[in-house]
Amino acid sequence: MANSKYEYVKSFELEDEVMLPKLIVVRIDGRDFLRFSQVHEFEKPNDETALSLMNSCSAAVLEEFPDIIFAYGYSDEYSFVFKKTSRFYQRRASKILSLVASFFAAVYVAKWKQFFPQKKLEYAPSFTSKVVSCASAEVLQAYLAWRQQDCHANNQYDTCFWMLVKSGKSISETHEVLKDTQKQQKNELLFQNFGINYKTLPELFRQGSCLFKKKVEETVKHDENGNPVKRLRRKAVLVHSENIAGRNFWNEQPSLYNDLGHFTKDIGKTEPEFIRSFQFENKLLPLTWVVVRIDGCHFHRFSDVHEFEKPNDEQALKLMNSCAVAVLKEFEDIHFAYGVSDEYSFVLKKESELYKRQSSKIISAITSFFTSTYVLQWGEFFPHKEMKYPPSFDGRAVCYPTYNILLDYLAWRQVDCHINNQYNTCFWMLVKSGKTKTQSQDYLKGTQTREKNELLSCQFGIEYNSLPLIFRMGSSVFHLKEAVAVESGEVSGKKLKGEVVVHHCNIIERCFWEEHPHILSLLNSHKTATF
Repeated sequence: MANSKYEYVKSFELEDEVMLPKLIVVRIDGRDFLRFSQVHEFEKPNDETALSLMNSCSAAVLEEFPDIIFAYGYSDEYSFVFKKTSRFYQRRASKILSLVASFFAAVYVAKWKQFFPQKKLEYAPSFTSKVVSCASAEVLQAYLAWRQQDCHANNQYDTCFWMLVKSGKSISETHEVLKDTQKQQKNELLFQNFGINYKTLPELFRQGSCLFKKKVEETVKHDENGNPVKRLRRKAVLVHSENIAGRNFWNEQPSLYNDLGHFTKDIGKTEPEFIRSFQFENKLLPLTWVVVRIDGCHFHRFSDVHEFEKPNDEQALKLMNSCAVAVLKEFEDIHFAYGVSDEYSFVLKKESELYKRQSSKIISAITSFFTSTYVLQWGEFFPHKEMKYPPSFDGRAVCYPTYNILLDYLAWRQVDCHINNQYNTCFWMLVKSGKTKTQSQDYLKGTQTREKNELLSCQFGIEYNSLPLIFRMGSSVFHLKEAVAVESGEVSGKKLKGEVVVHHCNIIERCFWEEHPHILSLLNSHKTATF
């Protein structure tokens, strides 16, 4: 990133490395999927197509991230286990959990039509995620046993619940009937009242789904005679097992015990202290401004594959801005956002209690919602361009203790916007004029702002300061305090009070904040902002 006097704000970023030799597990959960399933009319108690979509997304995650060895899921959750030697993203928890949730959400939207061809996706789904660190294979075994025990208990309860509801009982009556019932009583209820033998229900519902990588034979090409040439490749395979934490299942799979460790004994009920450790959440400091910054993962490649215009693709930037607007509408505690290129920073109000300030949930919910919205809205901005593969974003959360430091953070991002955009404009003009990328880099090495401006003006007839503001200033997203006529920003015209708008303006100068004091007042829980 570019150097500036605002660089000091990086010192507020904390390390969250999961230290070796701990095993990394990323668990994702559907965010408000009860409502999502109702809106999209999923079959109760289990929608086999929806579960198959979840499994397909999980298989895509295993294919995308080689370090993920095993996955287990049911309903709207999935747990992904990384190999014990993994150094993925330097083992930084926030990066890992946000990237997995982001990619999963993107694939979910991208594959929706494949599984629900006759059903419109009404709104962007999102997922929360967290990192569970397991000190040993024994702890991992306890974690997996806990999740599968939950699968069984929840599915048995839900099966009874929905059969009773479908038979005519009200929701409250059904809760009363099932209150304090044990496993055997639920089995008897299903059999006696509905003729259902619980043990004969599909394994997919009762046991959940496992995915792990296995060597399988795959045709890679055909020889000159048309005969298939096959090679062994590690592919994700889907299985169902009654006891995924059992020695028999685990130790029969070389890919599991080699990369994750052996299970030396079978276990019964998971110990309460283990469960408490699995449920532990880190919380962000109270009474600080939380900034969640998301960044596109390998967006250089993504922009090349999708042939984005260089140095700036206005439609791609407007898609990013539209996603940011959606985020502000979705999360009431976010009152300001600033974005440039493939990154966006979202500022939560000082006294926000979003997710009880649990960092993993805040980061993953925002990142995954942004990503799924990106995929969902792609066709609106690129109607004639197919999305070749789903994008992903990683995120982090940083706490800033004062207004001035928060504003310096935003200034740092806008300074970066200017420096990087100016360099990229020069670089791509040189490339388009016939120079190689290496020659262009050498040509620009050590040049200052004035020299770059002269290069653009003299060689290409471009006055840098006349380039579109969206390129030079980035994009600021916020709620309007009152109804106004807007002549700048993404759309001109009448804007209503409280509406989310996109402006391209100088946020380094304090005059912007003085013109919009309500933004800082909102960030400070409606107190008057002072500088």
